[in-house]
Amino acid sequence: MGTTTPARRTGRRTGDSGTRDAILDAALALFAERGYDGASIRAIASAAGVDPALIRHFFGDKDTLFATVVADRTAIPGIVGRAIGGDPATAGRAVTDAYLRLWEAPATRPVLLALVRSAVTSERAAQMLREILLTHTAQADPDRARRATLAGTHLLGVAVARHVVHLPPIADLTHDELVDEVAPTIQRYLTGTHR
Repeated sequence: MGTTTPARRTGRRTGDSGTRDAILDAALALFAERGYDGASIRAIASAAGVDPALIRHFFGDKDTLFATVVADRTAIPGIVGRAIGGDPATAGRAVTDAYLRLWEAPATRPVLLALVRSAVTSERAAQMLREILLTHTAQADPDRARRATLAGTHLLGVAVARHVVHLPPIADLTHDELVDEVAPTIQRYLTGTHR
């Protein structure tokens, strides 16, 4: 009598939460590296060591997976919101420092890279990026909302130049040097004053 080799299991790995986390980790890494369009379900499944059907089981589709990766893995809106809600006399520096630190932090940098690289091809990613840039302005008066939007788009441009394009003068500055350069403009956007 010969021995029978057990059939290899496919599909769901044991331990739903570990598998779900592995998928989210792989998705975040690939969305950050390749953007929404460049990160296929098949590539994410391969990186996570699961069958693509398991991604559909947990998340349904790529849009939902992307939204879950961003929503589950970031506290960005809260961090930016606290900085905006601080002392108006130092708001420009606080917001600039907080936002640029998000791009340097290992926990939030991949989320921001995923959003920026994906926003040009995915409406869902573009909407999520808008929500981050417009944090706490929805109920503000129109003038305040305009000022916050100008500040957010300015900071986004600086961050993209530094962390995506690696534009030499901006990429070569230290964090504090960059904050010193940018904060007065953000202060003017937010409050109409220079500090």
